[in-house]
Amino acid sequence: MPKLKTLRSAAKRFRSTASGKIKRKKAYHSHILTKKTPKRKRNLRKQDLVSAADTRRVRRLIPYK
Repeated sequence: MPKLKTLRSAAKRFRSTASGKIKRKKAYHSHILTKKTPKRKRNLRKQDLVSAADTRRVRRLIPYK
């Protein structure tokens, strides 16, 4: 079986944890921040895990990470 190419855009967006789960950043924290509450902006700074439904799809994009 040939080597698989990593999708570079996905490799920059996702990281793997020690237990094998996939971490991601939360959306909606790049602009139009004035109308968002400080609590909401603070929670958007935190990392989150990719949902179980999407994990298989993301793993296919980053096979060696």
